[in-house]
Amino acid sequence: MSKVPMTVRGHELLQEELRRLKGVDRPNVVKAIAEARAHGDLRENAEYHAAKEQQGFIEARIKDIEGKLSHKQVIDVAAVDARGKVIFGSTVVILDESTDRETSYKIVGEDEADIKHGMISYTSPIARALIGKDEGDAIEFQAPDGTKTYDILEVRYE
Repeated sequence: MSKVPMTVRGHELLQEELRRLKGVDRPNVVKAIAEARAHGDLRENAEYHAAKEQQGFIEARIKDIEGKLSHKQVIDVAAVDARGKVIFGSTVVILDESTDRETSYKIVGEDEADIKHGMISYTSPIARALIGKDEGDAIEFQAPDGTKTYDILEVRYE
């Protein structure tokens, strides 16, 4: 398996989620299964089946997180000398040439991506177009609604 890049914050969030899943959610679902079993016939016990399904989701997520953490590559953008280039972890302010609208994105790992908070995955088309470019460059990439052109106004490493 290849390395899974993540920011320092993304690494902390995954570790925190893993602790919660193992320390809170897993014990709670085991307790819920035991309580549902006490109600009798398991074939028609919706609470039992719901708890077992929840247990499956929890165990799958634990396995997923443990796999990612075992192959992690934590990148502290503040410690990297990128010389003004857009890299993983950097924050980029871009200007849409067609609408004159400024947008700010932070390029992060897949688990950290949250477009509502301006955090995009390094695998997204726009991030792939941005990485390696310099402040002042123009980029062009294929979006679902056609070709987009942006100017890179600012690159920050925070």
